[in-house]
Amino acid sequence: MQEVYDFANEKMTKSVKSLHNEYVSMRAGKASVSLLDKVVVDYYGCPTPVQQMAAVSVSEGRNLVIQPWDVSTINAIEKAIQASDLGVNPMNDGKVIRLNFPPLTEEKRKLLAKEVGKYAEEAKVAVRSIRRDAMEKLKSSTK
Repeated sequence: MQEVYDFANEKMTKSVKSLHNEYVSMRAGKASVSLLDKVVVDYYGCPTPVQQMAAVSVSEGRNLVIQPWDVSTINAIEKAIQASDLGVNPMNDGKVIRLNFPPLTEEKRKLLAKEVGKYAEEAKVAVRSIRRDAMEKLKSSTK
C-alpha cells in the first residue's frame, strides 16, 4: 500500500513541477532570466542552454542583457533567440545582446490567461489520472 502511495506521490509531484516550469518560462510583464530557460544554442554541434554560455542579467525591469563568455558565439545565440517563441528581436552590439520586452497588450494578456488555463487543465487531468490509477491498484490489491 505504501508503495502505491509513494509511486503516485512521485508522479503527482512531477506533474506539478512540470506545470511550475511552464509558468516560470512564460512572460508575464517584466523580463526574467528564466525566460531563456528553453532557448538552446547549437554550440559546436552540441545543443547548449544560453545560461551555460553567457551571463544573463535583467536591466531596467524590461530588458535582458546577455553577455557571452566567448564573443564568437554571439551570432549563434542571436539566431537561437530569433528562432525561439519569445516574441522579441535581439539587438547585437558585438559584445552583448540586449532583449527589450515591451509592455503586454490587452490581447497578449488574454492569450497568456488562456495558456495558463490550458497548462493548469493539463496538469489537473494528469493528477486525476494518476490518482485514479493508484486507487485501482489499491482496490485490486485488496481483493
